[in-house]
Amino acid sequence: MTDSKKRFSSRVEDYEKYRPSYPESLLNKLFEITGSTSKPVVADIGSGTGIFTELLLEHGVTVTGVEPNDDMRNAAEKKLSVNTRFSSQNGSAEKTGLKSDSVDLITAAQAFHWFNNDETKAEFARILNHNGWLALIWNDRKYGEGCQAVYEDVLKKYGTDYSQVNHQNLTEEQIASFFAGNKMDTYSFVHTQEFDFEGVLGRLRSCSYSPDESTQDYKKAVEEIKVAFDQYSVNGKVPFEYDSKLYIGKIQR
Repeated sequence: MTDSKKRFSSRVEDYEKYRPSYPESLLNKLFEITGSTSKPVVADIGSGTGIFTELLLEHGVTVTGVEPNDDMRNAAEKKLSVNTRFSSQNGSAEKTGLKSDSVDLITAAQAFHWFNNDETKAEFARILNHNGWLALIWNDRKYGEGCQAVYEDVLKKYGTDYSQVNHQNLTEEQIASFFAGNKMDTYSFVHTQEFDFEGVLGRLRSCSYSPDESTQDYKKAVEEIKVAFDQYSVNGKVPFEYDSKLYIGKIQR
């Protein structure tokens, strides 16, 4: 399996353009729980190209994006460095490079499944102050129907290691183990993207398990998606539906 810290290097442009953002209702709930008036210092772990980091900054907080992949981190810096409340850290979940007791809130959006380990648990406990919060966030793509269902079947058929690295493999028990007393609050929010045909292909290419464009598997995937898109699109668009999940609580120490 490709090193999780390197596997997105060739997919940055598509990742930034075609991956979903997160609903404002999720951000509102996050800051309702943690206290938006306090303007917490946030460490966004596995921040990638800064999709979730940017939303945090829009809420007026101070954010350090921690990202080990140079290409993804550079993309975030290019986009967000004009904001004085943003800083960028070349680090991993296991070794963030941040000071002890230095953050009020740790977030990990679409990333925690890459670093679900004891080293991360110890590092989170080190950098988070004792009144701090941990928030784990995912966009869970629904199986859906129509083109979205075909897209999911294509991933299962042609994805290089889709079944192994799909974040939905994480159990509730594994997620809960990072929270004090194995207790967390869970919230779900409706979220939708709309794609033209190139957008669907861009969404496919943004996945680390998408077959390389030079392969026959990629060409077959495109052919199957094109048939579905032509069948199900309305006014040249198809919807992709998500359950945007927020897991939040105090950290296990």
